[in-house]
Amino acid sequence: MTTAPADSAGTLAPAYGDKVIAVESAGSEPIPESERHGGPLQLLWTWASPNIEFATVFIGVIAVLFFGLSFWQATAAIVLGTALGALTQGVLSLDGPRFGVPQMVIGRLSFGHRGNILPAAANGLVAGVGWFAVNSVSAAFALNTLTGLRPLPSLLLVVAAEILIGFIGHNFVHVFEKYAFPALTVIFLLAGVWTFKDAHLGGGGTGGGIGGFLLAFSAAWGYAAGWNPYASDYSRYLPRTANKARTVLYPALGLFLSVTVVAVIGAASATIVAPKDATPTAAFTGHLPGWLGDLVLLAIILGAVSANALNVYSGAISIASFGLNLPAWLSRSVLVVVSGVAGTAAAWASLSDAGAAYEAFLLVIAYWVAPWLGVVLVERWLRARVPQEQSAARLTDRSFTNWPGLAALLIGVAVSVPLFSNQEDYVGYVPEHWPSFGDITPVVGFAVSALLYAALRGRFRPAAVVRVVPDAD
Repeated sequence: MTTAPADSAGTLAPAYGDKVIAVESAGSEPIPESERHGGPLQLLWTWASPNIEFATVFIGVIAVLFFGLSFWQATAAIVLGTALGALTQGVLSLDGPRFGVPQMVIGRLSFGHRGNILPAAANGLVAGVGWFAVNSVSAAFALNTLTGLRPLPSLLLVVAAEILIGFIGHNFVHVFEKYAFPALTVIFLLAGVWTFKDAHLGGGGTGGGIGGFLLAFSAAWGYAAGWNPYASDYSRYLPRTANKARTVLYPALGLFLSVTVVAVIGAASATIVAPKDATPTAAFTGHLPGWLGDLVLLAIILGAVSANALNVYSGAISIASFGLNLPAWLSRSVLVVVSGVAGTAAAWASLSDAGAAYEAFLLVIAYWVAPWLGVVLVERWLRARVPQEQSAARLTDRSFTNWPGLAALLIGVAVSVPLFSNQEDYVGYVPEHWPSFGDITPVVGFAVSALLYAALRGRFRPAAVVRVVPDAD
């Protein structure tokens, strides 16, 4: 990485710049031009490496084993869902170089300064606790299978590495993903070749039908789009002059290829009979030769660490984006530790039934991300011609309100979840009476929130609240 030149106005030389072994001091505030560095290509491996892991494998596994699809039906659902989530990842990454702030701060344009606290809190919880727990559990099982170390000590070793990377910060995260990428790619492709050799791809599934297809689509889309609330977190240090086409292409391509290839390998592995009473990771590696199985277990650990470095970092950034007057000691790096500890507790609690917990978690992610994305994309389209200076000013204006955004988000969730949710613990009205609908909650949530926000936003022009202070006598 190369450091951008200092601002022409004569600002100080960069304090952080492209340093790798240095704790990042920035939180949610705009990154000054003197600190901008790097290029869009780094977004390719930053969004590929975190998805070359077991959590992605499990998307394909549940499509076949839980949702009853054939391999080819599962592949179609995975490709379609992932493509949509990857496309929006690329589009949202553009605002990083433009504004120099994290994605949850940019959300203030859609929800207002105070209203944005709700989606930022949801993202902090999902990223820093939910996703952190899911990936840490898969890594712990892999370490347990590889070494025989008990699951809890395995979990603690894994989370220590994940928290350390997030604690150091932005530049170290990018470099870690860069060097993890080739190792993860080679090992998972080798595992894929062996898996397809033993797989039974011609089966017709177990009757998942259109409902199973929609469930698998929602899971794949929820997984890919689940990264959307982090998009500009890792592009905000890029110079304002960064090539726009490449800033869209590289994160979208890295996300799409990694999720699609690894999830399809997972779908193929689900057609192979697994050893009885095997852990999820042992079931995936059970048909592989010993040397390759051990390499895959190492890759599962490395992939989980790659993913959780981003999750715990962005979880902390989301909390920092609340805009609260936090004490000076509660910096971004300290928030990473707090988030990681909470995620570790959640991982510990889910060790006993990881598979069922992950299936539910994948679908619930999309329940809130879809309405959020509907509002954010409509706002982005509507402000396309608004001067950048005006939009940037609103990001730091504590009096700026935009109630239609929060209303559209909440109504989208309130309409879609009770009517269309299809979970083990709760089945909405539509799938209860017409099971063939599967789970189209994300699609409905996105459509309702986007259309409602477009209608409300047209009637309400967001503006800063102007407070009139009377003249002193």
